[in-house]
Amino acid sequence: MEPAFHVETESMPRPNRRQTFGLLGAGLGAGLGTQVRAAEPAAPEPTFTLLLVNDLYRMSETDGRGGLARLNAIVKAERARGVPLVYAHAGDTLSPSLMSGFDLGAHMVELLNLAPPDVFVPGNHEFDFGPAIFARRMGEASFPVFAANLRDGEGRPLRGVRDRTLMTLGGIRVGIVGIALASTPEKSQSGDLRFGPEFETLAREAASLREEGADLVVGICHTGRETDEAIVAARLVDILLSGHDHDLALRYDGQTVMVESSFDAHFVTAIDVTVAVNGSGKARTVTWRPSFRVHDSASVVPDPETLAVVRRFERDLSRELDVPVGETRLPLDSRVASVRAREASFGSLVADALRAETGADLAIVNGGGIRGDTLYPAGRVLTRRDILLELPFGNTTVLVELSGAQIRALLEIGLSEFGRPAGRFPQVSGLVVTVDPAAPVGSRVVALTHDGVPLDPGRAYTVASNSFLYDGGNGYGALARGRTLIGRTDGTLVANAVMAYIRANTPLAVSSEGRILTR
Repeated sequence: MEPAFHVETESMPRPNRRQTFGLLGAGLGAGLGTQVRAAEPAAPEPTFTLLLVNDLYRMSETDGRGGLARLNAIVKAERARGVPLVYAHAGDTLSPSLMSGFDLGAHMVELLNLAPPDVFVPGNHEFDFGPAIFARRMGEASFPVFAANLRDGEGRPLRGVRDRTLMTLGGIRVGIVGIALASTPEKSQSGDLRFGPEFETLAREAASLREEGADLVVGICHTGRETDEAIVAARLVDILLSGHDHDLALRYDGQTVMVESSFDAHFVTAIDVTVAVNGSGKARTVTWRPSFRVHDSASVVPDPETLAVVRRFERDLSRELDVPVGETRLPLDSRVASVRAREASFGSLVADALRAETGADLAIVNGGGIRGDTLYPAGRVLTRRDILLELPFGNTTVLVELSGAQIRALLEIGLSEFGRPAGRFPQVSGLVVTVDPAAPVGSRVVALTHDGVPLDPGRAYTVASNSFLYDGGNGYGALARGRTLIGRTDGTLVANAVMAYIRANTPLAVSSEGRILTR
């Protein structure tokens, strides 16, 4: 059946750095790069609607767009239409945010409970505070949790987490399966939880749903784009609702739908599915077509009930966060495109702070742990809010002893994706690293000095870092193979170390001084 799109485009603010628009089919290829707003659904009335949100970190709006009050207004309006609805959250919501640094994500569950999803699939950030907090938060939720590839350390299903379900929507049997990100242990603090393969698990669960009589199968997956594309190419499901990449993507090739809804509820996608059933029993056939409506949350009046709760949380936060820490004499750059790809002044600040806190010879931190995405002007007074927005994960300082050869190997891991933004990109203190971008992975560090002297491969150096990397995050597992001097449970919070460093050194004069060079 030919794809049917019902969208309207208009001139609106430029998309966020990670928002992309894939409107394929029905002659809409020329619409790439445009913004999309909600349009009235086509006649006849759809059989059912799927509503998707994903990667929802901040409870408050940003520049008049996103946030829980606007999201919940959209959800309540969709439910009021009277069309059978499945509201899906494709993961990432407990962290990172300012408030989650204090309450470990409890506020997000409380806010979601005001207009609860019908399906919630955990993203990697649901495990930032460990398995026990994940279990506690999900126990507080009034919505069901699905993740077919998630098991405990013994390989058993987690209590309260389901693999799949079969719903009847407008007389149509719709199978739903949830898939978590397989690489979560590398990106979060998931302990001994096991994350099975995404593609194979989805294939198995989708086949089971079809055997159980599903007319259509919907996969709700917190997976990267490469996996999404493989799922679509293999026709594992009819409709794929995805999270993780922060894109606004709508794709339909005449057989399979793939949708992702931006992040922080800036845009929320509704898929109206119209189904025709012919025959019965073994002769039963089902044909369907999707149409898409994209809610621009900037045009939505916030839900009053939710807004009141958000305001309460904001008041609580302000009392704690709007406290000055110190001033920066020079601009500080924490933009994602900087901290994940090159030497960045905010990354240098964090590394300097950890080195000072621990008395280390040098420090290595990951750019992906810096989350503020901001360019602070010279003269800016930094507050607790700024620092906790930048460093929301609750990581602690660690100190290990490594040989020069081990340090070089660590940096090779951090630079393995050099040339494209990557969370593992190293920000350093006490080092000058010279990189050959054209060299093979594993051989890119061509010079490495400490205090102006080449790093001795056989000498031991003390290295400060954070608990996430110490636990093997971003591939830095070798960090813990050195002699541990300050372990993950013994160090101070990285954010506190940075605030102490700023107070001791205000006004700051952190500059791009040539710590990471290219040849």
